[in-house]
Amino acid sequence: MLVLGIESSCDETAAAIVNEKREILGQSLLSQEEHKVFGGVVPEIAARSHLDHIDEIIEHCVNKAGIKLEDLDAIAASSGPGLIGGVVVGVMAAKALALALNKPFIAVNHLEGHALCARLTEDVTYPYLLLLVSGGHCQILIVKGVGDFERLGTTIDDAAGEAFDKVAKMLNLGYPGGPMIEKMASVGNPDRFPLPRPLQNSGDCNLSFSGLKTAVRKIIESYSPDGKIEHAIMRKRDAADICAAFQTAATDCLTHKLKKAISYFKQNYPEGKDLVVSGGVAANTFLRESLKKLADKHQLQFSAPPIKYCTDNGVMIAWAGLERFQKGLTDTLDFKPRPRWPLDANAPKAAGAGGVKA
Repeated sequence: MLVLGIESSCDETAAAIVNEKREILGQSLLSQEEHKVFGGVVPEIAARSHLDHIDEIIEHCVNKAGIKLEDLDAIAASSGPGLIGGVVVGVMAAKALALALNKPFIAVNHLEGHALCARLTEDVTYPYLLLLVSGGHCQILIVKGVGDFERLGTTIDDAAGEAFDKVAKMLNLGYPGGPMIEKMASVGNPDRFPLPRPLQNSGDCNLSFSGLKTAVRKIIESYSPDGKIEHAIMRKRDAADICAAFQTAATDCLTHKLKKAISYFKQNYPEGKDLVVSGGVAANTFLRESLKKLADKHQLQFSAPPIKYCTDNGVMIAWAGLERFQKGLTDTLDFKPRPRWPLDANAPKAAGAGGVKA
């Protein structure tokens, strides 16, 4: 069984082919460099770049796999959530192939691609506890099966990855900010600057990073003679210490809420044995190490996709498409791409309006 996956929801144009043996037969990815000068992704530029490159990305992927398009069993595409212009490009390419080849089309929730990716590379079985952390999303979920999610908590404002990018921008570290903050933090003192841990006493599994980001901003502004952040002058050591303090605080926020989620998970799903992290922020090694210690403490197996599959890629879409295809879950060609698509849209919420209570 061969499934082609296409990803174009943000600033990566990607394609991959996987089979039911968990083999990656071919993959191709183009990361758009045009956005660095703007310090963030410009939707119109991203959509145009996807349109310019998607055909060659798919062709390159198929050639690497050593197959013909006719050998495919299904075509999957990231169909939301995401920047709608880019999503439309990928979905239309997938639909065109499905129609021309008379193959099934599979609309994949981009977040489900992240959520299931660890099952391709690790021995992860349902149900499992998932921390999904990326630039646009931050959720704690129980993954009960394909398309079956129970949300325990989510961010009430900024996502973790968004906070990393904004702090990096305030420090003029460049875009994307996550890798730069991790690099600086590795030589910084995390104890020099005291930072808040928002919602620590909320009693639920929800998260907040806006206040943490604002606290960092105030520290940076203190280095400015007129209080304006753009005029702040600091040594590299100061910036490194801020990065270390921020990275530690953000990780503390995540692990604290995960402790509550683990308690709920073990009580209600005693057969579950895995704690999984996925999404772009899951590439952060400091976070990975902290989550591994947390999992070990609670006798759970810790799993994460390889770092190269944490950021957006075609492999995760192809694998999620294959899992859906095996369940007979295909879509008609009139499926409409979705800029918003909650992962747990058709699943029951955990007890309490704010998520799981302690």
